[in-house]
Amino acid sequence: MTPSPAERDELFKGFARALFKGDMDALYETVTPDFVWSFHDGLLATKTLSGPDAISAHIAEQNALFSARRFHDVTYHHAGDFSFMTFRVSETVRATGEAREQRGIECYTFRDGRLATKDVYRKPIDP
Repeated sequence: MTPSPAERDELFKGFARALFKGDMDALYETVTPDFVWSFHDGLLATKTLSGPDAISAHIAEQNALFSARRFHDVTYHHAGDFSFMTFRVSETVRATGEAREQRGIECYTFRDGRLATKDVYRKPIDP
């Protein structure tokens, strides 16, 4: 079952809240048990995250890498069986103080009323 746009919006709120708190129990209330998150950081790193341990490790890595991270201009677009999130993100690299800006898009799929996949694509914004 693909959730309605309103149901998707609620899933995304719960997912984001759990993600930013690092609460895997709450996160797994919004995703399927076999949820897969594909991630490209816009520079070099490409990862496939599957399971709460991998997602927790990714969150810890990101928190260690960046001293600040803020998402801007977040917009969800619902299209058939897919939803897309467009955004801009500002990050500060902890080790160097380098500030970077990226824009991105995330593609989500659904199964059984929950998020089944999340594919993240980012690209640096030229200064």
